[in-house]
Amino acid sequence: MTKTIMLQGTGSDVGKTVLVAGLCRVASNRGLKVTPFKPQNMSNNAAVSDDGGEIGRAQWLQSMAARIPSSVHMNPVLLKPQSETGSQIIVQGKVAGQARGRDYQALKPKLMGAVMESFETIRAGVDLVVVEGAGSPAEINLRAGDIANMGFATRANVPVVLVGDIDRGGVIASLVGTHAILSDEDRRMISGYIINKFRGDVSLFDDGIAAVGNFTGWPCFGVVPWLKSAGRLPAEDSVVLEKLARGSGKALKVAVPVLSRIANFDDLDPLAAEPEVDLVFIRAGERIPPDAGLVVIPGSKATIADLTDFRAQGWDRDLQAHVRRGGRVIGICGGYQMLGNRVTDPHGIEGSVREIEGLGLLSIETEMAPEKTVRNSSARSAIYDVALEGYEIHLGRTMGADCARPAVIIDGRPDGAVSGDGMVTGTYLHGLFTSDAYRAALLESFGIKGGGENYRQSVDRALDDVAAELETVLDPRWLDGLMS
Repeated sequence: MTKTIMLQGTGSDVGKTVLVAGLCRVASNRGLKVTPFKPQNMSNNAAVSDDGGEIGRAQWLQSMAARIPSSVHMNPVLLKPQSETGSQIIVQGKVAGQARGRDYQALKPKLMGAVMESFETIRAGVDLVVVEGAGSPAEINLRAGDIANMGFATRANVPVVLVGDIDRGGVIASLVGTHAILSDEDRRMISGYIINKFRGDVSLFDDGIAAVGNFTGWPCFGVVPWLKSAGRLPAEDSVVLEKLARGSGKALKVAVPVLSRIANFDDLDPLAAEPEVDLVFIRAGERIPPDAGLVVIPGSKATIADLTDFRAQGWDRDLQAHVRRGGRVIGICGGYQMLGNRVTDPHGIEGSVREIEGLGLLSIETEMAPEKTVRNSSARSAIYDVALEGYEIHLGRTMGADCARPAVIIDGRPDGAVSGDGMVTGTYLHGLFTSDAYRAALLESFGIKGGGENYRQSVDRALDDVAAELETVLDPRWLDGLMS
């Protein structure tokens, strides 16, 4: 019989994604067939599943933790926030339309059928399903028609473990407050709670556990410390970019403007892991530093809107100065589109602006088109002649003189463009820096040795480290009961 547990949080960014991944790896290490599931995700960090559709990157990582192929059914509803048109809605891996916030609230009940269909599909033949909620069940103003938290849990009759983040403060109030405002039906679904991101002597929170128990009657299933190994895992939410430390004077500074609608920013994680690279995220109101050797313009869910913001920040002038100094530029997906002379949107896919001047660093033009490219791809760098593995998720067709010098060859076809002097590169291929050979060749061109550590293996080791920590800090009676 398949067991199911759902982790919900007292708020966003409390660490549910990592805990679900860790529990999946614990179960896999114990010989169980386990799968992750997230009914609804809101993120522009998407992945292409092994069965060919879009899912959240977090569920792709969790499938890696579970050691099983990823599937669109692991994340049946994915919302991708964009510009004035609201969010793009992905249902079971395919684009199903767009909706603004209020319109989506009315649409949610109609999506419950797809959620339950995917849940039944995903649980067939497995021992354990570990479900991740979204946001918090305490958002009772959104409870009607909910498919992400208690709406799903009550419909599927799945017990819930509440996760509280002690690092942000107020964890006792968050847990007790959640208990207080939930309906009796929803409250009955919660079997206990986990305290996450604890720093210091755990025994100092003994009185806190007693207090929560007195107010709620819920047992504590464990106090999880701040998991350093979690920092080696791809982050799901762009909120993490606001928390990253600044550069510290290493051999190469790589500057990344944080676009308002940044997408697939985990493309940059392999560079961040390089010991001789300072990956510096440039926030609104800041300048692109003049000592940066490389500027990477990442993906965007709304190229035209982000290009407008790029100029409003003055980053276009900074980028021109960077290039005049001999600095190099790499644009990925939406960032690649921005580097051209013009972006047009004749169908109004991104909103009311139908045409915008590009940054003019590549002799290319992009026209947005309704057809969306979603595929995993085998590729080769046309610059360094090394193998690449990645994926494509994009709208638009890009053409122009610089496309005669492709950046990569994807499944035998040219992709991207390189400027005549070789200093500016663009491509639609996500996952470029994940290739250890490509990263080594790129850094060598800056006079730096890099790419020595296998990035994918380092992520896998991090998952094992998280699982090992959870084995030691979670209540063994609860954990063994879940895994039996």
